[in-house]
Formats: sequence, C-alpha cells, structure tokens
Amino acid sequence: MRKNQVDIITMGCSKNLVDSELIMRQLQANGFRCVHDSVRPQGEIVVINTCGFIGDAKEESINTILQFAQAKEEGRINKLFVMGCLSQRYRQQLEKEIPAVDKYYGKFDYSQLLTDLGKAEVEDCRGKRTITTPRHYAYLKISEGCNRQCAYCAIPLITGKHVSRPIDEILDEVRELTKAGVREFQVIAQELTFYGMDIDGQRHIAELVDRMADLPGVDWIRLHYAYPNHFPMDLLDVMRKRDNVCKYLDVALQHVSDRMLERMHRQTSKAETYELVRRLREEVPEIALRTTMMVGFPGETEEDFQEMLEFVKWARFERLGAFAYSEEEDTYSALHYEDDVPEEIKTDRLNRLMALQQEISAEIEASVVGKTMKVIIDRREGDYYVGRTQYSSPEVDPEVLIPADARRLRKGCFYQVLITDAEEFDLYGEVVKR
Repeated sequence: MRKNQVDIITMGCSKNLVDSELIMRQLQANGFRCVHDSVRPQGEIVVINTCGFIGDAKEESINTILQFAQAKEEGRINKLFVMGCLSQRYRQQLEKEIPAVDKYYGKFDYSQLLTDLGKAEVEDCRGKRTITTPRHYAYLKISEGCNRQCAYCAIPLITGKHVSRPIDEILDEVRELTKAGVREFQVIAQELTFYGMDIDGQRHIAELVDRMADLPGVDWIRLHYAYPNHFPMDLLDVMRKRDNVCKYLDVALQHVSDRMLERMHRQTSKAETYELVRRLREEVPEIALRTTMMVGFPGETEEDFQEMLEFVKWARFERLGAFAYSEEEDTYSALHYEDDVPEEIKTDRLNRLMALQQEISAEIEASVVGKTMKVIIDRREGDYYVGRTQYSSPEVDPEVLIPADARRLRKGCFYQVLITDAEEFDLYGEVVKR
C-alpha cells in the first residue's frame, strides 16, 4: 500500500474519463500521486468512477466496487470512494448495500471528495485535466446532459437537461491542451448536434468546430455522438472545407423501421433516416460513418429487423456497433412496454446483424489497399507500430499496423502510409514518406 497514492478506476465512456482527469488534476495539485486504471492498484486510496448506462455496465461497476470493498476490509487499502453515473442514480441503495465505501458521490458533486480528504480545490487548476490518454490525443467534452426522451434511455435520468459549455471556455481548454502536446481532439457529448440550443436556441456546433480548426496545433478534430433529428447541415460545410476536421461522424441511428422509431420516441422516420445518410455522403464524399443499432426493442418483429438489415446493406456504414435491448428501470419503455422479445431471438438478431456488418467492413477495408493515407502513430505493440487514419477513432475503430523493423516511428507523429494489406478490421501498411 503506497501512502499518499490515489488509484482512479474509470468505468464506461470517454465522458466519464474526462471527469476522472479533472479530479486527478485537483488531487495532484493537492500533493497526491495519482495512477489511472492500474492493472494492480497499490495506492492507499481508491476512487471508482462508475457507469450506469445499461445492465452489463452496471453489473461491472458493482462488481468492481465489491472487489475494492473487500480489499478495504482486508486492510489492503485505507479509503474507498465511488463517483459517477451509477452512484448518481442509485446512491441510497449503494450506501445501504455496500457500506464499506467511505462515501458515494454523484456525477456532478465529486469535487467534494477534496474536502472529505481535508483538501481544497486549487483555483488555478479548475477546469484543467491530467490527460490519461496518449499525450497526442484527448477527449473534449463540450456539454453535459440530454434533452431527448428516447423511450429506452436512462441518460437523461442520470445527467439531467443538456447544458452547453461556453465556446470561449472550450477554446481555452483546446489551447491549453495543444500546449501540452495534444494534436488530435475527439469532440464528445451526450448529443453534440444540440450544442448551443440551451444558450440561445441556436445550434452552434458548426461554429465551434470551425473556430477550433483555426487554432494552431489542432491537427485533427473528430466528432462523436450526433443525433439524426434536426441535424445541423452547416456542420457538413465545415467538415468538407477544413482539412483538419476528420471526415468522420458518429451518429447513433438505433433503428430504421417507422414503427420502431415511433415506439422508441426517436423523433425521426425511415425516409428521413435514408435521406440523412444520403446527404451526409453527398455533402462530404469521403466521410466515414459510425452508427449504433439496437435489436430486440419491445414489439420488434422479424419484419422490423429485416428493414434494419436492408438499411445496413444500403448504407454500408464504415463502422457499426450494435446491442440488444435491456430494460432500464424508470424509462418510458420499462414503464409502458413489455420486454417481449425473447433473449434467444435478441441474440440471434444481434449475431445476424454483426455478421452482415463484418462482411461490409471487410469489403471496405480491402478497398483501400494500394492507397496512401495519412496515419498518426499511437503506440508500438510487438513487431508493429499501431496507428490510425482520420477515419478511425481510438480504441473502437480499425487500426493500421506498420512493421517496426523498417524504420523508427514516433508516437503522436503523422506519416504517409501505403496500405499493403487488409484484414477484417485492421489494415497493414508501410511508410512511404513523412
């Protein structure tokens, strides 16, 4: 047990990661040594930043809390604190069921942890972060919360209404991060295309991205978690015109059947979804689209699912993730619908959907063999350097593997790479020039 060391364990999404990075900076400013996501935590204090989005994530968070609660009872750690989405939503139950935790915090009051450790917030570090990703890229959270009321989603119950950060505050953070060596920004939010609506009723995501692109040192900007309804088309103008805005968009569509979209409260239609994908590809011809689909929502028939398969065949998404519906308490679907699609059918549909996407992904990856692409190097792994093109986000998308015996490459630097081979989800290449 290392005295004065805090081990931070982050569960769930990149938005949680940003919160962990904020509290780490404050802890370090108060004299603590912080270690993030260590394989073998050795600090006397452990802080778990939980996820509470879906059943599997909640189970993983609870198991992690129990693991460290046992470590505390055995004297292997002195203090255990829990923050994040799970404790935001279930604090009272957790306090009752796992009392070994010294204190639970929600998603927005975790700075109180400093006071409980006998410390105070350091004003000069407010809003600043200790980056836990490789130093050349960072996640940039531009808002918190969500005003959508999708029938299946518990996020608004956890995070509350959408709150946009001021543009100047975000740009100041970007300047600060570029000084620290960050070259690539993953712009994230629960719903980034809603950015600015709570300020003056206007969508300002295009303005924000355009102004970010003007800042020195910003080499790549990548956009995550857009919503299809009332998509701000002026954003596509920025993506098309600005070289440092990646031709990449993560827009969660969930389904395409009109019946399912209505039951899900998605505020869009099948025709509008097809038209949006068509416009995205037309306005930004080289765009790589990432989406998420849900199978097994209450009432989904085989006919509804077939509509989804036909849509995926037509759209040919470069990246697609999918999950089976799981009922989340207090959501509209939990209160008003019966979870009537059997688990074996959910699993079968999920497997069929991902098998289709596997074929599409393999064809798309193979189509770039022989092309020269700009690649940023993330790390070395065994005999290869591992990098990404502008069409891949860290940790979730295909990577480019470059033999390490040819020449020494530097992490965080860009290289022109000839793609020589493709596998189902990864590319292979060789550097042709810097």
